[in-house]
Amino acid sequence: MYKLRELERKDLSEINKWRNDFDLVACLGAPFRFINEEVDEKWYDAYMSNRNGNIRCAIVFEDNDRILGLVSLIDIDYIRRSAIFNIMVGRNENYGKGIGTYATKEMLRHAFYNMNLHRIELTVLSNNERAIRLYEKVGFKKEGIKREVAFKNGKYEDMVAYSILDKEYMFGGGGQRITAGSLLYVSGLHKTLGRRRPPFVPANRHLMRLVI
Repeated sequence: MYKLRELERKDLSEINKWRNDFDLVACLGAPFRFINEEVDEKWYDAYMSNRNGNIRCAIVFEDNDRILGLVSLIDIDYIRRSAIFNIMVGRNENYGKGIGTYATKEMLRHAFYNMNLHRIELTVLSNNERAIRLYEKVGFKKEGIKREVAFKNGKYEDMVAYSILDKEYMFGGGGQRITAGSLLYVSGLHKTLGRRRPPFVPANRHLMRLVI
């Protein structure tokens, strides 16, 4: 039903509407500002000039490519193997349809299985209960409270810091459980024993430690 693809210039008109939606921005940590389309054009150009440090994906319908939201990994640090996670689902009628859950799981899978990242972190407004339930469901761990760090609608708000590590994702978070068949496949023993390849095997250093 849904899929992720890289952000494209054609998405900016819809994203600009979301950025100017006061009720939507009220759920985010950033303050509300009036943003014209030229600002978003420059924001997109800045992204395209620094794709190595950021991954920005549109959440779209598989059948018609209509954009539903935006999910990102930003400030990627390839030494610490870490990044910051952001997500925004546009339009109220798209809430409660599993779009955020799908996009979060897919981006975490990409972060850990394709980009070989070790740690993904985020902050969320302490009163954004819907987002907090989602993050905890997919395996993020609460790290602490940043007190009165966001200024929203005339007052300061707390934000909650969360993170998830690659080993937590694979062995209990949103990742696929490791099976005996997976271990046989990675070690090459499936050829000797005549086993078929399991449907999905994560290539990651934590898994490899088990079979070397």
